[in-house]
Amino acid sequence: MTRLIEFVIALALVLALFLVIGLVLPSSRELQESVETNRRMTIVFDTLNNVRRLKDWNPLIPSAANELSYSGGEDNSGVGAKVDFNSANAGWGQGSWEIVESERPAPSGGTGKITYAITDKRMGSDKRSVFTLEPSGKNNRNVKITQSYEVKYGFNLLGRYAGMYVSRHVGDAVKAGLSKLTNMLATVPNFDYRTEGSPLTDLKIVEVPAEDLLVVNAGNIDRTNDAIKASIKQNQEWIKRVMDANGLVAAGPLRIITTDFGTEKYAFDVAQPVRKGSAAPKADAAAGETAPAAAPAPAPVASAGELKVTIPSGAPVEYVRTEARKSAFASYTGYMAELDNQRNALRAWAVTAGHEVVDRPYESWKSGVDGSFDAGGKFDIYWAVKQ
Repeated sequence: MTRLIEFVIALALVLALFLVIGLVLPSSRELQESVETNRRMTIVFDTLNNVRRLKDWNPLIPSAANELSYSGGEDNSGVGAKVDFNSANAGWGQGSWEIVESERPAPSGGTGKITYAITDKRMGSDKRSVFTLEPSGKNNRNVKITQSYEVKYGFNLLGRYAGMYVSRHVGDAVKAGLSKLTNMLATVPNFDYRTEGSPLTDLKIVEVPAEDLLVVNAGNIDRTNDAIKASIKQNQEWIKRVMDANGLVAAGPLRIITTDFGTEKYAFDVAQPVRKGSAAPKADAAAGETAPAAAPAPAPVASAGELKVTIPSGAPVEYVRTEARKSAFASYTGYMAELDNQRNALRAWAVTAGHEVVDRPYESWKSGVDGSFDAGGKFDIYWAVKQ
């Protein structure tokens, strides 16, 4: 009996000690880690402000795409954007990360802030992760990314004890995630597509319908305006011959599909959307335009099925039927020589928005050929994204 009483007293002391220590322990925990990147502030902010990119670097959510679902926000970015996860792995279970605060840095500079509300299996409530972005480095060319993690336990004594290990479990994950984030950002073209007065406008994801194209591989051309222009016009003539031989008319502006834009050479294809018709629609060509195939035309309308196209002997033209697809899109006004920078800026925007670009980019030359080599050239840029 004495031993039983001693055991009860010892147990009571242990419980009392547990309660006292638990009450003394902090009712909340907070930690933070920082890294620095040389990517533009726009790229860093947009990446963190879109829930679609979280799985690519954040160890605090599952990375399997089939365990994630997205909702809210504008294209899953900004306040209200949310990623829910539902994993068969008991270690993850169910949870979510939702953007509840989003403060974009001013165009003239300054800090940015994104706050996520977190729901998961870990102990605690009111869990949040806050990303603070500050210009840093020489001439503020870099961005310092600080991620904090906050959790409250209230009077949950088990939670308070669990909080003793937050630095090890969550802190290590935050540190690893930020390292992975900087590596991921390094793969994004370092172009600021939101610069005030940028010639690149109307960035969005669009649905591109199926199209019928006549295509010529222009080869590897010297990267001079005269050489590029001459090659395009020569290949337009081939396309026009095939169009005339098959009763086809232009179904949209001429397009150039880029294979490689090197320092000295430019490899590209010349393509013309076409449709069946008795005569090509009349349109005002740009000054000096010589090839009707490049004249502006109605929006592309694909036939119900593949066209029957006969390619005359010796013509380097190929008929291609494309399938409907999604593409990153932007409009650009300016010199043709700047198109490569604009393509990279569009790719940077698409990647930060959580879209993977595929295939080759192309531009619709809305000003014709001659009109596209001056400051007033108008182009629509497309880059297909993974479905």
